[in-house]
Amino acid sequence: MSATVSDDERLAALRLIRTESVGPITFRELVDHFGSAVAALDALPELSRRAGRRLRIASAADVERELEALAAQGGRLVIRGEEAYPPWLAAIDSAPPVLAIRGDVAVLARPMVAIVGSRNASVSGRRIAATLARDLGARGLAIASGLARGIDAAAQEAALDAGTVAVLAGGLDRIYPPENQPLAERILAARGAHLSEMPLGWEPRARDFPRRNRIVSGLALGVVVVEAAERSGTLITARFAGEQGRVVFAVPGSPLDPRAAGTNRLIKEGATLVTAADDIVPALEPMLREPLAAAPRSVAEPHAPMLDAAATDRDRVLEALGPAPVAIDEVIRFTGLSAGVVQLVLIELSLAGRIERHPGQRVSLQAPA
Repeated sequence: MSATVSDDERLAALRLIRTESVGPITFRELVDHFGSAVAALDALPELSRRAGRRLRIASAADVERELEALAAQGGRLVIRGEEAYPPWLAAIDSAPPVLAIRGDVAVLARPMVAIVGSRNASVSGRRIAATLARDLGARGLAIASGLARGIDAAAQEAALDAGTVAVLAGGLDRIYPPENQPLAERILAARGAHLSEMPLGWEPRARDFPRRNRIVSGLALGVVVVEAAERSGTLITARFAGEQGRVVFAVPGSPLDPRAAGTNRLIKEGATLVTAADDIVPALEPMLREPLAAAPRSVAEPHAPMLDAAATDRDRVLEALGPAPVAIDEVIRFTGLSAGVVQLVLIELSLAGRIERHPGQRVSLQAPA
């Protein structure tokens, strides 16, 4: 998409991503294959029929109501590819096709560092998070986080003057936790921003927080982890950061404190040990100097016509897949089919809920329920 998006394309993009079984990666595959969200939306009923599943396609009336409600809340919708879309987030495989944003979009164009950590944070952990946020802000870096209790809130409170972005797991009108509503308002008053990929009114569920976390890491050049227990959601953010090619930093803690177990393990596994902003900024300088790589594209050429995959082609693609993720290029080589046919079959399988997408253009069969 270009920096300017037509009203028709904007509505089609929102309808497409609000359609059942269309996630960010399937959205991108559809748009890459058919050339635009308008063309992909036109093709969706036929693809749904081939997938053997009747999809609930979002109506134009539904998305127009969503846009009106968003405007009434002082928000706007930004499409991936538009100038206001955060540049580092646009480069990840699973970038949200559309973002609902409230606040000053100028902060989204600035280089960011994410600071995340335990909700049940210690006093010293909160102090470290706040110090890092202030010192990084003084060096021109905005702070991204998830507005959670503990480390997130401490970092974002300290970053108000320098600029901070709160990524929400629910809709823009569903601040979670509710106790951070005052902080959320201060972020907007300080010319920061809120953003979400979910529609207004969406109450965050447990599975929405990992989705939120990949946006937090995707916005940033690096992720700083301050206090994280083993098997915590914070470590999911760190894993996303590694998959996205971001720098992972960790503040060490006492081996006697279970809140430091995750951060200490990250350091053992190669994360950069940090105790001050001076440990972070030099590691990010190469990313600030080098031009941002273009977002990865799908294997098929854009503007591809509607192809027809034979039943035998679908069988060959399914034969190539298993529970372990495999690169799409390997599927193409194994099957001997064209990239366009393989992509179309994978889109049909996605719509049918039969495959799972993974970072690095990899796919696997969906595990049985």
